Amino acid sequence: MKLVPLADRVVLKQLVAEETTKSGIVLPGQNKEKPQQAEVIAVGPGGIIDGKEVKMEVKAGDQVIYSKYAGTDVKIDDEEYIIVKQSDILAVIAE
Repeated sequence: MKLVPLADRVVLKQLVAEETTKSGIVLPGQNKEKPQQAEVIAVGPGGIIDGKEVKMEVKAGDQVIYSKYAGTDVKIDDEEYIIVKQSDILAVIAE
């Protein structure tokens, strides 16, 4: 099954959380906070949203940082995704 976002929505796949901190402290599973970093899987077409033209700024494959409480969690074929509005994406991580 494939997710195809509508309007200004973006499908993200969350990147795996670090198991240890930079100083070497191992974090137990329940105390880990979900990282706000994700990879863009699919991007909606944009268009006219609420009377304003929305141009999509991200593309599939980009790594992004998104708002902490943004989006809707979706599980399809044992994979977890987050669907967010483009405005909930704060930055693209450039390499």
